[in-house]
This record gives sequence, C-alpha cells and structure tokens, in this order.
Amino acid sequence: MKAPNFSLQDQDGQTHSLQDYLGQWVVIYFYPKDDTPGCTTEACSFRDEYDYIKEHGAVVFGISKDSVASHKKFATKYNLSFPLLSDESLDTIKAYGAWGERSMYGKKYMGIIRSTFLIDPKGEIVKEYPKVTPKDHAVQIVKDLIALQ
Repeated sequence: MKAPNFSLQDQDGQTHSLQDYLGQWVVIYFYPKDDTPGCTTEACSFRDEYDYIKEHGAVVFGISKDSVASHKKFATKYNLSFPLLSDESLDTIKAYGAWGERSMYGKKYMGIIRSTFLIDPKGEIVKEYPKVTPKDHAVQIVKDLIALQ
C-alpha cells in the first residue's frame, strides 16, 4: 500500500514531506502526547536506537497533534535527535488510520492510537505496527529493517 504523503513542520520549524524521502526507508510513529510517561519511553527508545536505524538507511519521524512549540520543548528536554512533526489538523494522523476510539479509566474518547509504519524506499508501507508497546518498540524496528533489507 502506498504511504499517504504529508507535509508537516518539525520542532525546529522545518517542513518535511514524505515524498522528499523517496529512496530511503522511513519509520513513522504516531504517539498521543508530548512528555507523558508512555510517549517519553517510546521517544527515548527511538533516540537510543536512532544510530542503528540510520545505519540501516532509515529516518524516523514522530507525529502527534501537539504544537511545534510543544515538540521543541519535548525534544530539548530528552535530547531527541530526530524530527517530531506537528499535525494539529489531524489530517496525516487520520490518513494513516492512527485516530480512533480510545479508553482510559473506563472513559471512551477519540485520540491518537499509538502505532508505527515502516515505509520502503519506493514509498510503500511494508509493515504496520498497531497498538505498540513503547519500551522495546524501536529495537523491533531495527530487527525488521535488518530482515527486510
């Protein structure tokens, strides 16, 4: 399946479009909110594995509906070395199916479903990770990159 294109700003105000990364592996992970326990664990996991991911020719984008300013604060606080993209309109989040019903403490609400997509150099989604576990997820991405190349 062809990955939906996007054009979103990162924590430094730079615009990134998926089409700009054709010819490279791309990891896009959607997360609910900056600086919350699960999202911090996941972001730091990607930070810690980022050199290995880059060694296998891939780039990483974290996407949430938080603002560019919120992303900047989050990235600085945890020394995140990859772009966090702001999708306040929810267009990209919805295009990837990462928006849906969630529940917390028995209350149902609409929100971002923690999920990841591995996109090959032709722009095709080759692996989807629905409802991921934040702690070891980036390690699984590295293993899958190795297996798919």
